[in-house]
Amino acid sequence: MNVEHVCPDTLFDSRDYGFTHVVVSSGERVAYISGQTPQDKDMNFIGKGDLAAQAKATYDNIGLALKAVGGGPENIVKMTVYVMDFKPENLQITSQARRDFFGSLPLPASATVGVTCLAMPDYLIEIDAIAVLD
Repeated sequence: MNVEHVCPDTLFDSRDYGFTHVVVSSGERVAYISGQTPQDKDMNFIGKGDLAAQAKATYDNIGLALKAVGGGPENIVKMTVYVMDFKPENLQITSQARRDFFGSLPLPASATVGVTCLAMPDYLIEIDAIAVLD
């Protein structure tokens, strides 16, 4: 199996943090996108305390990772959304960000998981995804 690890220059350099933003396997070209969080390529945190702002920034980063390997939201087949201290009312917020990201495209299989902590204390959301590119 041929595997390509991509650290797009539009996202921060993740290698120092022990992961790759996007891993692509060939044959049927599949991208495995590491958990994306609400920060820009310079590691500036976006939306402290604001789940809606963090969700938008996180979906934006999923989009940037996909673009780096020639894909887009239409290629996502599976995603997992991790939300800090999840409450049912959070679903409306995270679902709106998802609708904004996917627009009228078919939605991927997904799961939303409430968690007690994420990698950094101010993160309220993290999203990973699998995309089929070919």
